[in-house]
Amino acid sequence: MTSTSCWPGRTAERKAGAEGDRPCVAFTPVTEDVTEDGVLQEQPHRRVERIGDTVRRPTYPWSPAIHALLRHLEGVGFPYSPRFLGVDADGREVLTYLEGESGPQGWAEVADDAGLARFARLLRDYHDAVAGFAPPDDLRWSTGETGSAGQEVICHGDFGPWNVVWRDGDPVGLLDWDYARPASRLHDVAYALEYVAPFRDDAECLRALRYSAPPDRGHRLELFASAYGLTSTSGLVDAVIEVQQDGIDLVCRLAGAGTQPHVDWVAEGHLEELAARVAWSEANRRLFSR
Repeated sequence: MTSTSCWPGRTAERKAGAEGDRPCVAFTPVTEDVTEDGVLQEQPHRRVERIGDTVRRPTYPWSPAIHALLRHLEGVGFPYSPRFLGVDADGREVLTYLEGESGPQGWAEVADDAGLARFARLLRDYHDAVAGFAPPDDLRWSTGETGSAGQEVICHGDFGPWNVVWRDGDPVGLLDWDYARPASRLHDVAYALEYVAPFRDDAECLRALRYSAPPDRGHRLELFASAYGLTSTSGLVDAVIEVQQDGIDLVCRLAGAGTQPHVDWVAEGHLEELAARVAWSEANRRLFSR
């Protein structure tokens, strides 16, 4: 199976990012060289296609910020991000296609200790690569913040197993940058830990997240922290719960502004699902200590 530059839906998971209208901005045009095509993602608010060695995706008001971020990563030699090539005649952004396994396979790749450690080191590599990025104040992110917003780094914002491309057990790519946002490094760490510690019950771990036995969550939290380079796990459970609550607040705010797919998520009861996750995390803190 090959990867896409976005993941067309999570297994047993949904994301709290942002969609919107296409921006009116000037982009570098791209000429066509079609050698292979196919629809990679078909959703009411987003269609993604592969054309040859490129991926075509919709643009949004925050796309210029994402493109600046991708250019920075290319400039510092970060090998895991797709390269931004410009915009095609249909106004879609054009990214390089990253070959490998992604999507549902990502859960299996992080289920063992070795894959989990590689996943954590990839996040640290990204944070180190983006540390010198100083986005102009006129660039807007999907959260509505501009520039660096006084934050530590520009987080990936959706650093989950489904957004990593794998080959032979090694991460080789990082996908879906639409949810990048100014925040602390801890925000990405906590977001990732929700999914890979994981902050889910045993039944879901066995049914959907590719575990062969209930996970030792305390061990996995410590392993991730160590592989990332943290010297302590103190405060990580609180940070995960804070990020979960932040996701609820973000969905509410964007839905209130009429942004899709958040309007649909609220109508479908997604807020209740997110609130139940917070409640589970609060009630099961003991599972993350050793």
